[in-house]
Amino acid sequence: MMLSTAATSAAAGVDTSILDKAGDLDAFRTAVRTWLEEVTARRRKLDQDGRPSFYDLQQWWMAERNKVGLGTPHWPVKYGGSNISLACQVTMSEELARARVPAMSLFTVSLNHVFATLSMWGTEEQKTAYLPEVAKGAVWCQGFSEPGAGSDLASLRTRAVRDGDHYVVNGQKIWSSYSMYAGHCILLARTNADPEIKKQAGISYFLMDMTLPGVEVRPIKQSNGDAEFAELFLTDVSIPVSQRVGEEGEGWKVAQSTLAAERGVLAFEAAERLRYDVEEFYAAAVECSASWLQDAEMRREFMRLFGEVQACRKMFRRLLREAGQMSPEQAATVPQVKVINTALRKAVGDFMVRASGMDAQIFVDCEDRMAQPVSRYVSSFGGAIAGGSNEIMRNIIAERVLGMPRR
Repeated sequence: MMLSTAATSAAAGVDTSILDKAGDLDAFRTAVRTWLEEVTARRRKLDQDGRPSFYDLQQWWMAERNKVGLGTPHWPVKYGGSNISLACQVTMSEELARARVPAMSLFTVSLNHVFATLSMWGTEEQKTAYLPEVAKGAVWCQGFSEPGAGSDLASLRTRAVRDGDHYVVNGQKIWSSYSMYAGHCILLARTNADPEIKKQAGISYFLMDMTLPGVEVRPIKQSNGDAEFAELFLTDVSIPVSQRVGEEGEGWKVAQSTLAAERGVLAFEAAERLRYDVEEFYAAAVECSASWLQDAEMRREFMRLFGEVQACRKMFRRLLREAGQMSPEQAATVPQVKVINTALRKAVGDFMVRASGMDAQIFVDCEDRMAQPVSRYVSSFGGAIAGGSNEIMRNIIAERVLGMPRR
């Protein structure tokens, strides 16, 4: 007899008091909200004992979610997930955003990109070897972009030359988020450099152990003071053929599954968090009688931005409702939401800096840099590049939605 999700989780030592309520959305929301109140109190205790590092806090938060089966809620039970419904995932994201708990930034690639890719393209051996560890908190990074091959990813030049049962890889990657903490990397490399074939056809997809000889990670200091990204330098790195995902030359096709994971519930939660950012900014302005509240033009600008934030949230909800039945034409509108959302984040950051005055333009060392208007604004520029630049997204919209010819 097949055990239920909750029963399987209970057998693994997980507290199933929240999962038991997954069949009743209101009860599930209440249970998640109650748990978040408890875990937030424990978080405050952590801060009293000394501010934890970003890595330690993220691992602690992942462990807390795993205790109640919410570490990998969208995964199948077989690989360590809870397999809750899309409606429950959306509800959970709403409550996480409302409680202002940390976003799972360190695990974005692990929980979404790796899972989406291996679930569709990975061998059973690859799934069994990697997914259970990811569910426990293993960190992965992404080795796609290169200097000169960011938005035009198909122009990448990192080479993987087959030598018996291994590939020897040489090249450079850039903008690899949190790769300084990662144990593994999802990597794109060129296995066929023949200029006569389509450049996308010469790319293969690999799972690379970051501890292999020849892998060097160099963090990049950003303009906001953080170092979330790094460059990867690969020198004669030997990757087993068994760590290739899909057939040789199928890397471009496999990568589309990876990139699609950046949208959906992940993007929805980000939009929910932006809503609370805006609301809290306004509440703080009212509390201190901020001068911009007396400026009619600034008030109109704020209300316009607030309306756009709400519209963006509605758009994500509609797309999620249609996720299981979207036509190719509807699916192509997802890049449109990405363009709108990233442009909106930049506009919100710009408004917050101007409304907060000169004092807000000074970086202050604190746990949550994004709470500072200037950090939020400076960081927003990266959103228009990450996951495919907005210029590329507009080309996709033009060609796939509007039916315009390629240049």
